[in-house]
Amino acid sequence: MTPGILSTRKLSPSQRNLLLGAGLSLVERDFIQIKPLTFADPMLPENIIFTSQNAVKMVEQAGLWESLADKNIYCVGEKTASLLASKGLKLKRQTDYGAELARIIADEYQGGSFLFFCGRKRRPDIPRTLHQNHIPLTEVEVYDTQLLPFKIERDFEGVLFFSPSAVQSYTTYNSLEGTLSFCIGTTTAKEAEKHGARVQISRTPTIESVIARAAKYFREFRSVEK
Repeated sequence: MTPGILSTRKLSPSQRNLLLGAGLSLVERDFIQIKPLTFADPMLPENIIFTSQNAVKMVEQAGLWESLADKNIYCVGEKTASLLASKGLKLKRQTDYGAELARIIADEYQGGSFLFFCGRKRRPDIPRTLHQNHIPLTEVEVYDTQLLPFKIERDFEGVLFFSPSAVQSYTTYNSLEGTLSFCIGTTTAKEAEKHGARVQISRTPTIESVIARAAKYFREFRSVEK
């Protein structure tokens, strides 16, 4: 039987083909949506933090790129870093997780202030660590993550999660008890584990890595069955 996979976000054609090419069947549905927020143009310090591509896109839409050209940019995630670099911005540091970036800033901080372009549901790691170390930080919320819960009427061999919010949305009407969940990172995995999921964590926090983890799992599972 062909294993069935549910992706809790719509995938690009290339991402979709990675799963289909691995012999998996796929159903896709967005369980969250991003809503832009109106914000006033802030006074920009020398150091700017981004932790998601969504924040980058919202700041771009606000027409602030020229103002960021001479700033030190700190970011989380390979895709966020690639998007920022494609805009010609100067990347000072890039990490996989916000907590890691916060520790680096705290350890290497040598004066100056930071501004964090973030979502309304952002994790507390960066603000908490910087405030604890008396590092000036301004937070500007540029988008909100809204849940799109939906009742799933069939069973899947695996579910792909790309954010804690997607887990929260999915579990509004569906159980994760004992469900094999492929998660984009430790934060998403912890949220899935709260609901009794069996968790597999991607090697790196990217969509492609989650897909690769699922494909590898079912490839190895088939080998054991034989």
